[in-house]
Amino acid sequence: MFRRFVRGPPRRKAWPRSTVRGWVSHFCRIPLLLVAVAALFEVYLHRSHLAVQQPEHELDEPFATSCQEPAVDQPREKAALVMLARNKDLAAALKTVQSIERHFNQWYHYPIVFLNDEPWGADFIATMNATASGGARFEVIPKAEWTYPAWMDTSSAQSSIAEQGRQGILYAGLETYHHMCRFYSGAFYNLEALRDYKWYWRIEPDVDFYCSITYDPFVELARNNKVYGFTIALNEEPSTCPGLFREVADWKEQHDLPTTSLWRAMLAPSWVPWPFRSFMGRFSHRNRDGDAWNMCHYWSNFEIANLDFFRSKNYQDLYKHLERSGGFYYERWGDAPVHALALAMLVPSERVHHFEDLGYRHDWYYQCPANAPGGQLPASEVLNAGGNGDPSNWSPARPGGIGCRCECDGSKTRNYATYCLQRLRQPNTTQRLGLFGWLYSWFW
Repeated sequence: MFRRFVRGPPRRKAWPRSTVRGWVSHFCRIPLLLVAVAALFEVYLHRSHLAVQQPEHELDEPFATSCQEPAVDQPREKAALVMLARNKDLAAALKTVQSIERHFNQWYHYPIVFLNDEPWGADFIATMNATASGGARFEVIPKAEWTYPAWMDTSSAQSSIAEQGRQGILYAGLETYHHMCRFYSGAFYNLEALRDYKWYWRIEPDVDFYCSITYDPFVELARNNKVYGFTIALNEEPSTCPGLFREVADWKEQHDLPTTSLWRAMLAPSWVPWPFRSFMGRFSHRNRDGDAWNMCHYWSNFEIANLDFFRSKNYQDLYKHLERSGGFYYERWGDAPVHALALAMLVPSERVHHFEDLGYRHDWYYQCPANAPGGQLPASEVLNAGGNGDPSNWSPARPGGIGCRCECDGSKTRNYATYCLQRLRQPNTTQRLGLFGWLYSWFW
C-alpha cells in the first residue's frame, strides 16, 4: 500500500519509436535519394559513353545485289584459298573444293593452299590437283608451329587440357584443337607457303557454298579498303576463354589505344555505378573497369582477310602477349574471338565487311540470302557453264533478295540467333532495332 503512494523521480518524456523512425527516415531520405539519383546518372553517362553511335549513312553496302557477268579478264589480287585438312578428310575436303569451284573459282582460278601437320598422301594430292582449277599447293606445317610454346611446361599444359575435357568444355580436351587455335591466331600468317600472298580465303572441309559468287571478293575488298570479310557472327562459349577478354583489354590499355565503335559493339557496359564497378572486374569476361565482353565474334570458319593486317606489328605484338599468358592451353582460346577482338581494337568498323549476299553452310550453321528478283541472268553463257544453268535448281526470287542463283531456301535466311550479327554490324548501319527487335534477335 505504501509503495503505491511513494513517487520516484520524474520520468523524462519518451518519444514514440515510430516518431523517431520517422525523423530518421525524414532526414536520411533526401540524401539517400540524391545518392541514388547520382548513381543512376553516373551509370547513364558511363553507358552513353560506350554506346555505339549511329553513322550518318550506310558504311558497308553489299558488293553486289544480283548476278553479275564475271569479270574474267580483270587483274587478280595476290590471293589464295586456304584449307587446313588431313589425309583422312579427303571426301569432306573434296566436297568443299567442288562446291567453291562450281560457284566461284571456275571463273577466277585462284590457287588453293592445303595445310597439314602431317605429310600429304598421294590420293589427296592427285584428287585435289584434278579438281582445283587454279592449281593446288600442299604444304606441311613446321613442327614448331604445331606444338606447345618452347617455354611452356608441357606436362602441366597437358594436365590442364585433360581437366578441361573432364569438365566438358567444347573441344577443350583435344590437344590438337589447342594447337590449331594457337596456329590460326599467330603463326599461320607468317608461313613461308603464304609469303607471296596478300589475301586469303579460309575454307574448311565439309562446306557448302549455296550461291554463285560472280564478282571477285578479293578485288572488291581491296577496292573498298576493307581488311576482313565474314558471313556469320556468333557468341563464344563462355567456358572456353574466361581470361581472354581481360588479357586483350589490358593490352589495349597498355598501348593507350582509342576505343573504336567496333570495340564498343563488343562490349556489354556494366550497370553497376562507380566506384563499385571496378569490383566487377574480378569476374570472367570483364575488363578492369568492370565492363563485360558480350561474347560476340566473327565465325572464322569463313573469313576473307588481308594478310598484311595479321602480319602487322600491332597484331603480332598482341598475339605474343596472348601467347605468353598461356591461355591457348590453360584455357581453350579460339582463333575466332582473338581475330574479332583484335579487329575491334585496331581497325575502323567500316573496314570490316559482311558478305550478306553469299550462301554458306558449315556444321549446322548457315546463311542463305534470298535470290534477287530479275537479277539471275538466265541467258548468261558464262554463268550457265559448269552446271549452274538449270533454273529449277535455284530458290525462287523474293522481294528484297540479293542472292545470285542461290540453291538454298531463301525464305529462311539463316538458322542462328542474330543478336551478335546485329550487334557487330551496328557501327556500320543506320538501321536500329527497338527493344522488341533486340529481344527477338536473341532467338532468331
